[in-house]
Amino acid sequence: MSPESIANTPAPLEDQQIENQQIENQQNSTEIVNSPQIINPEEGAIVTYSQVQLKNVEDKILMILPPEVETPAALTFGELIEQLQQRLVAGDRFWQGQTKVHLVAADRLLDGRQLQTIAKALHQGSLILEKVITNRRQTAVAAASAGYSVDQKQVLRSLHQPPDQQILAESLYLETTVRSGREINYPGTVVILGDVNAGGLVVAAGDILIWGKLKGVAHAGAKGNTKCRIMALEMQPTQIRIADTVARAPENPPAQYYPEVAYITPEGIRIARAMDFSRNS
Repeated sequence: MSPESIANTPAPLEDQQIENQQIENQQNSTEIVNSPQIINPEEGAIVTYSQVQLKNVEDKILMILPPEVETPAALTFGELIEQLQQRLVAGDRFWQGQTKVHLVAADRLLDGRQLQTIAKALHQGSLILEKVITNRRQTAVAAASAGYSVDQKQVLRSLHQPPDQQILAESLYLETTVRSGREINYPGTVVILGDVNAGGLVVAAGDILIWGKLKGVAHAGAKGNTKCRIMALEMQPTQIRIADTVARAPENPPAQYYPEVAYITPEGIRIARAMDFSRNS
């Protein structure tokens, strides 16, 4: 049968299929208008999806949750998990087994139990939850405490804020060990009651205080504040950065460690014993 005859005299079943296709196209068109795609959620773009989304980006999967405030009838957490499970089993998978997942939670508040539920669902789909990207401090604390990498984005509070006047988020207090491969990225001061192991990374727009051993990488003043400091009970870093200045630990470690403070001087980053810092600062 020619295409012309199909178009002009469709059979009842074919007519219904065409009508269904037209309805689906209209729905897809409406969804695109109301829910534009974000360009890069890891750089703080606003998430406007109305459903759970899985996006393949380079060597990882972005799992994007809809914001809680998007619609009056926002999806419950149970509905989110149901949607996720459906997407994990529906159709051909576009990922390889054991692919890392970065969860873009936006302003949705998640606790440790909910993160564990998400991780379990992803595990059943051969995916591994690695990082949580959030605007909420409570979610960042829950994720870091559960051992995931954290990237907390700061919500823009005022369009009229002078560009040279930084607004730091409330300090982030974590009782955890930042293990190798884990990252903490926070738009304020970070206080860690625990160690930062070699291979761990802590980035803060404010100060970094580690009530333990610093063996990984610490970057304070990440937005350019040269007055920020890095403090640790034992300073054994792979690398430390304050604003744009970089320093490495000496090749010959000291015989005994003391609480120390790293700060910027005209000659670069200097590390001083904490008990002497107040006199030198």
